[in-house]
Amino acid sequence: MKRVTGIGGVFFKSENPRQLYRWYEKHLGIQREAHGQGASFEWREAEDSHKKGTTVWSIFPRSTKYFDPSRSGFMINYRGDDLDALLQALKEEGVEIDPHRGDYDYGRFAWIMDPDGNRIELWEPPKK
Repeated sequence: MKRVTGIGGVFFKSENPRQLYRWYEKHLGIQREAHGQGASFEWREAEDSHKKGTTVWSIFPRSTKYFDPSRSGFMINYRGDDLDALLQALKEEGVEIDPHRGDYDYGRFAWIMDPDGNRIELWEPPKK
């Protein structure tokens, strides 16, 4: 089983997300999508160049609870092919796993903690 296949997203906190978005837009050309929740970077999969992938980049308010219980200012989302198998392997290895799951039309989600207390989001994109 291939555990992680790539980075699905990079999320970080800011005291003033609106201002920080403007800075990134001006200086690095990262444009927010119409809904204002961040930017998406599209790429092609290595094994099948016809398949597109996306990496999301988003700034959250410092007060967000989405990263809890981590006190870190960032969270990385890793893509995977088989979330259930990965979670089973991590459980057997003693990794701290959040019992909450997210199932949406854009994929399945789970969360774990690394030894430093950083929350990690795991994402299984929908099968196409």
